Amino acid sequence: MSATDTEQIDRANASGRTPAVFVHGLWMLASSWDHWLPHFEAAGFAPVALTWPGEPATTDDARRHPEAIAGTTVAQVADHLAERIGALERKPVIVGHSVGGLLTQILAGRGLSAASVAIDPAPFRGVLAMPLSTVRSLLPMIANPANRKRAKPLTYEQFRYAYANAVSEEEARSIYERYAVPAPCAPPMQAALANLNPRTEVKADYRTPRRGPLLIISGGQDNAIPWALASGAYKRQKRNACVTEIIELHGRDHALTLDNRWQEVADVALAFVRRFV
Repeated sequence: MSATDTEQIDRANASGRTPAVFVHGLWMLASSWDHWLPHFEAAGFAPVALTWPGEPATTDDARRHPEAIAGTTVAQVADHLAERIGALERKPVIVGHSVGGLLTQILAGRGLSAASVAIDPAPFRGVLAMPLSTVRSLLPMIANPANRKRAKPLTYEQFRYAYANAVSEEEARSIYERYAVPAPCAPPMQAALANLNPRTEVKADYRTPRRGPLLIISGGQDNAIPWALASGAYKRQKRNACVTEIIELHGRDHALTLDNRWQEVADVALAFVRRFV
């Protein structure tokens, strides 16, 4: 484990509180949850923002060394996160965004979560929609098959369209400059081809009652993961024996966990997990 993961897990175990595990998505680091952690801690949880395998410690390091996470796949990240969650003494709640929302559903399907919140989650096998805005958002990553073993950044213009299209130009640029880093191209390629590959890693056991309660949050103006994908994930899971809910936050884009109204999203997530933990 990285020192950051180890320290957070040790602190969570020592606290005696229910851990709240946060899982980031593409173009972000674990530090993108920094403003959520004290919010959940004040609500009585022990927050843990987990890294992906090979993830650099800072945005500067990540921008200088994209090769550190190049080629990383969905299964590698899921197994890496599951190992760290296994070191927690209490079953956590898990909150994930984007590909982190996909990973949240994969981990929940393994029975690792007491309650889960998937925010603008990337699709798993069985979610059939592929909106044009999603294709355009991912095109810099998926257009070239050779990118599978690479990590690539988004330009500001690409980030503005895919991630921060519903905030002001000033705020979008601020989010980009503070948080955006290169991301491995393999996960979006895997997601794009999941329904064509019966052996895909991009699959969640959404039928098992071990999954626990799940809330899906969708940004109403999200270009990368629009309502069609979020609702597709909900429809696949709504017959699960555990509670499955979905909510659309109107006027919000893919940066809804980072923009100046992030606390509204955090409070929706908190209200849900508090019902079960």
